[in-house]
Amino acid sequence: MRKTLITVLFAATLPTIAMAMPDDGQRHHSGKHSPFEQLDLTKEQRNEMRQLMGEQMKSHREITQQYLGKLPEAERKAMQEELKASQEKTQKQIRDLLKPEQQKKFDELHKKMAAKRADRAEFQQWKAERDQKN
Repeated sequence: MRKTLITVLFAATLPTIAMAMPDDGQRHHSGKHSPFEQLDLTKEQRNEMRQLMGEQMKSHREITQQYLGKLPEAERKAMQEELKASQEKTQKQIRDLLKPEQQKKFDELHKKMAAKRADRAEFQQWKAERDQKN
C-alpha cells in the first residue's frame, strides 16, 4: 500500500519537475517534445510558469507530508482530492498566462496527456486482473 502511494505521488510530480526545468539546461533530445516547448512561450511566460510550477511543487510536498503519516482510506482520499484541487488551480493559472492560440494548443496537449494516462490505467488494471487469475 505504501509503495503504491509513493509511486502515485512520484508519478504525479514527474511532469511538474520536467516542465519546471530551466531553458538553459542541457537536453538530451532536440526538437519540441515537452508540451510547453510546443506552445512557443515568451521568456516572461516561461518565467511565470516556472514560478507557478515551483509553488505547485511546494504545495504538493506540503500536502503530501500532511497526510503521509495518516494512511487510512479516508485520509488517503482527502489527500488525493486536495492534490487534485491544487493541480487544477495551477493548471488554470498556467492557462490564464497563455495567449488564445497557446491556450488552444495547451488544451489539446492536456487532452492527449489525459488519454495516455487513461490508457495506462486501463493497462495496469488489465495486468492486475491477469496476475490475479494466474
